[in-house]
Formats: sequence, C-alpha cells, structure tokens
Amino acid sequence: MLTFGLTVVRHGETQYNKDKLLQGQGVDTPLSEVGLRQAEAAGHYLRDLHFSNVFVSNLQRATKTAEIILRSNLHSSSVEMVLDPLLRERGFGVAEGRSKEDLKNMANAVGQSCRDFTPPGGETLEQVKSRFRKFLKTMFQRMLDDHGSDGPSASLGHGLSCNGPPPPVAAGEASEGVTDLPAHALVVSHGAFIRVAVRHLVDELNCSLPVGLKPNQVYSACPNTGICRFIIALRVDESVPRPVIVHCIFVNRKDHLASITDSH
Repeated sequence: MLTFGLTVVRHGETQYNKDKLLQGQGVDTPLSEVGLRQAEAAGHYLRDLHFSNVFVSNLQRATKTAEIILRSNLHSSSVEMVLDPLLRERGFGVAEGRSKEDLKNMANAVGQSCRDFTPPGGETLEQVKSRFRKFLKTMFQRMLDDHGSDGPSASLGHGLSCNGPPPPVAAGEASEGVTDLPAHALVVSHGAFIRVAVRHLVDELNCSLPVGLKPNQVYSACPNTGICRFIIALRVDESVPRPVIVHCIFVNRKDHLASITDSH
C-alpha cells in the first residue's frame, strides 16, 4: 500500500481568461501580469510543502505556473517537472479563440447545455475523462516506482480510515492532509480538465468529501491558481496499481489570492 498526497493547481490567468475567450489546446497564450502574480502567490502559499513528484500540462500557461510554484518552494525546486500532454485543457475545436458567449450560443442552437456541448472538432467530456484516467494510470505507476509500497496491510495510517470521512483539519493551512505522508504529487493543469477530473474522482472513484462540502462547491469551476487536494491510497492487484481509498481534503481553494487585485 502506498498513501500519497495529490495537490492539483489550475494555471494562472491569461489575457484570454480575462477576456472570457476559449483557449483549449490550439491557443497557447502566456500568463498575464495578474496571472504571474497569482502564480507567485500560489508558490508562496505552498512553499513549505515537499513535492516528491510534479506533473504538468505541456501548454505554456501551465508550465510557467508550475515553474513559478517550484521556484518558490523551499524543498522541491530541483524536482523533475514531467510535462504530460494528457493534462492539456479540453479541446474546444472551432470554438477556440472565440468567446464563451459564442460557445453558449452554439450550444443553444442545438438545444444543449453549454457544459455538455461539444463544438465541431472538439473533445467530448467522455474523451477528456478518458485522458484523465490514462494520466491516473501512469501517475499511479510512477508513484509506486519512485516510492514503493509499505506492504499489503489494510491499515492506511496518516489518520486515514476505510470507514468514514477524513479527519478534521485546520482550515486554511497549506499542509492540510499531507503532513508526514511519504510522497506528494503536484499537478498543474487547466480549468475544464480539472472540473472533469474532480467529477471522476468523486463520482467514479468514490472519493469521500469533507463534512459540509456541498456538491455545487465540488463541481464548480476552479479559479485561476485554485487548489484542490486529495489523499490517495494505492494497492497493487495483479501487478496493477488501484486506488482503494480517495479522500478529498479541499477543492478550489483560493485563500492565497486574497491580496491579488487586477490593476488593469
């Protein structure tokens, strides 16, 4: 069994984000000045954590965010940053570069909700989920290869239990849930992708949620440099790593953004 922390961060703001334009995979814009400050704030907030592994979308808005976070970190600045195209944003096809309002109008024209609509040439939500599942498979194997297993015992340790919610934690602490864990993965990705990923963890991997967290909070859009955290316990069955416990510690946290103001 290997128990590890998973911290997921959305990239900082780009000008396209500010202007409510779709980027997807075909439009790869840099961070705006606000986005750079957001990434610096996220890095400062997470600076005392020890990330043993780092996985990042290979689009520049994500890689720059990850670079800034790692540069600020007291323990992980030299950790290898694995660029993985599986972590790219959802592809929006012909809608990329156009406004979110255009996407909504396209969806309305065919009688669909904006969230469920797939523009011509774009990825369906099912295809995005398939990408995330492929990523999980490779990440699980990498974590086991790098950190091994502490044996087949059903005891998870670190305050985790097979029966019940995660233990109470001190609200606002950057280290919530990951103190003393043997491994901790940082993932930096994109808004629509993270939304699909969180839904998959909760709906299909039976992720337990903190007391008082409402479904609309869990499934809401992640803000730029919003932070989600999970604890995952892996067991190897027939040479295949499988998550036996998934706990959510928090989703879409943005405490670090309190001092960030848009001066433009």
